[in-house]
Amino acid sequence: MLAIVNGHVMTMAGQSISRGTVLVEGSRIVSVGKDIPLSDHMKIIDAKGKIVMPGLIDAHTHVGIMEEVFRIEGDDTNEVSDPITAHLRAIDAINPADLGFKDALAAGITTVVTGPGSANIIGGEMVAMKTYGQIMDDMIIRFPAGLKCALGENPKRVYGKGQKMPSTGWPLRHC
Repeated sequence: MLAIVNGHVMTMAGQSISRGTVLVEGSRIVSVGKDIPLSDHMKIIDAKGKIVMPGLIDAHTHVGIMEEVFRIEGDDTNEVSDPITAHLRAIDAINPADLGFKDALAAGITTVVTGPGSANIIGGEMVAMKTYGQIMDDMIIRFPAGLKCALGENPKRVYGKGQKMPSTGWPLRHC
């Protein structure tokens, strides 16, 4: 069991707890409060002067697909050969070694939903995953976690100039 003690605990479900304690067993929080009894078999982390709170979730990102370091070779965000690419899967494009995962985790983001960009009307399947780990099978929470769809300026910009659908952005004076 892990005990995080003396931190400013932000529960997100009520009042914050000054000099609070969070008990963790395995991957689950089992208790949060003040003056929780501790035992010798617990691993104790002193969080004095720190904020303790649940990890943040980024529900719309391209981390792992649009890699920070690489340009063309690490960018699998959009497949612009067709405006409907529902068959594409984010899980096939993710590089778990992308520095974006480390940056997200350092900022307190422990979970992301990552997927295709907005170039297509239907871009493909998204995946919910943890930002820590090195093996995709260990990082995945849910796949598929959603289907990326986009309407408006992005698909019109990508396909409209080539007279492909969608190109509804042409001026109304032509009506």
